[in-house]
Amino acid sequence: MRAHARYGKARGWAAPGRWRLAVLALFCFLASAFVAGFIGFALSLERTESTLTVQADGVVVLTGGSDRVYEAGGLLARGQARRLLITGVNRATRGHEIAKLLPVSRELFECCVDLGYRAQDTIGNARETRDWAQAHGIGRGSLIIVTSNYHMPRALAELSAALPGAELYPFAVVSDHLRVEDWLGDLAVTRLIAAEYVKYLYVLLRTRLLEPGLSATALAPAETARLTAQAR
Repeated sequence: MRAHARYGKARGWAAPGRWRLAVLALFCFLASAFVAGFIGFALSLERTESTLTVQADGVVVLTGGSDRVYEAGGLLARGQARRLLITGVNRATRGHEIAKLLPVSRELFECCVDLGYRAQDTIGNARETRDWAQAHGIGRGSLIIVTSNYHMPRALAELSAALPGAELYPFAVVSDHLRVEDWLGDLAVTRLIAAEYVKYLYVLLRTRLLEPGLSATALAPAETARLTAQAR
């Protein structure tokens, strides 16, 4: 009887121990997967300026630096797309100020450059791009996406969810002031890429598991019309 009681007591203590080991093993696995994924993410970022010769229906640049806008304007000027959307423009910025940053003629700017003022983050950029593309009949066409190299994975994930029928061509802008290849030796770069990696994982989780199909929810027609309004 006593031996049976001791055996039952030992089993009672062993069960929590097994659970703790299982939780620890799961934590170690997830931590290892996270670190491995981060390393792969950092190594996948473009180190050199993109070279793109594709012909597309449109160019979309996500604001965040004058280099991005200039490069997007160059693609339009070279005839690699019919229209250009600059999404996420500051509400205080006027069209003539943007025109000074672009290597395009005034005629080309007037006819083929659209300014989007509504987006305030990357998901807003994706929704603004979706409505602009649909308004111009290229929702299932081809788009060149211009943004910084470290931001490109998240931007493509958001845009792919918002425009599942479109063909997206990335044009990553590489800044001389932020070298992603220094991610191991520069703490500021490491923090930036790590933050971007976490945001990228969240986008994948949200668009593929939590809200599949909801990222492409249409805006009201009145708001859609405002997205491509040009301010002069």
